Formats: sequence, C-alpha cells, structure tokens
Amino acid sequence: MSLTYHKCNLKDIDGLVKISKETFIDTFEKDNNPEDFKNYIDNAFSKAQLEKELLNSNCLFYFAYEAHELVGYFKLNVDDAQNEQFETNSVELERIYITKEHQNKHFGKQLLNQIISIVKTMNVSFLWLGVWEENKAAIRFYERHGFNKFGLHPYYIGKDKQTDLLMRLNFI
Repeated sequence: MSLTYHKCNLKDIDGLVKISKETFIDTFEKDNNPEDFKNYIDNAFSKAQLEKELLNSNCLFYFAYEAHELVGYFKLNVDDAQNEQFETNSVELERIYITKEHQNKHFGKQLLNQIISIVKTMNVSFLWLGVWEENKAAIRFYERHGFNKFGLHPYYIGKDKQTDLLMRLNFI
C-alpha cells in the first residue's frame, strides 16, 4: 500500500514526541546503558526540544501514514541545522523510523524514495546521514539504495560515545 505524507507543524507536537520516543526506544534501548539511554531520550525527544526543532525552518519533520494510521516519520536538516557542514550544498537525513508493528512492509523504501524526491527539489549535491556502525541492517539498507560511506563522526547516547558512519547519496 502507498503511504501519504504530512509535513509536521506545532499542532503535531504530541504525536511527534510519542513516535520519536517509541521508535528510538524500540530500535536502540536494548543496546545501550539504561541510565544513559533514559537521559538521552528525556532530552532529545522532550516536548521542549522537539518544539524548538519544529520552529526552526531548517528542520523538516514529516509523518508517514498508511490509510490514516501513523506508521513512521523522518526528519531532514538543511543549511545550519545539519550536524555536519560540508563545502558543497547538502541535506542531512537525521531520522527515518518506522513503528515496530509496521516494519518489514517495505515502508522504509517508500519513505526513502519520498525523502529523495523532496531533497532533489532543493538543488543540492548530495543527501547524507549518520548511521550507528553497529546497525548492520540499516547500513545494508542504505547501501542497497545507492548510499556510500564517506566518513565517521561521534554520536553520544548520554556519556557513551558511539561512532556513526557517514553515508551519502550523490545527486550531481
């Protein structure tokens, strides 16, 4: 089934907090120190933090729906909202998540295709993301869709320093 998309605004804050926490917990809680993880979740996905990001015109959140059911979301960062800056124009895919009960339905591919379609209208050289080096399934997913590794950067879950692989999809 085809997904539909909704660009989030402040009216969506409660749903954004809920899906952000839920999908991140489902994906990573088992692999992290409980105290560090709780602190990270409480800060990164707090209502205040997500409101701040929604108010930043360079942070773009989208909900994905199957029929009228929320099945996932993604976040794009442009210009100075990106977590890394490059010499050429780029867009960062900071988050892409499907709810646990809707995984393995090829929704990730649909979300990624929508993301690529949106980013191509921005006339940038490439789309990039950071993916935890231990998340082998996600790395394979991005590689299957044309992303290539090009660097590393640190990512902190509380005090735990982890390493993200930087991957990019070139448009030019």
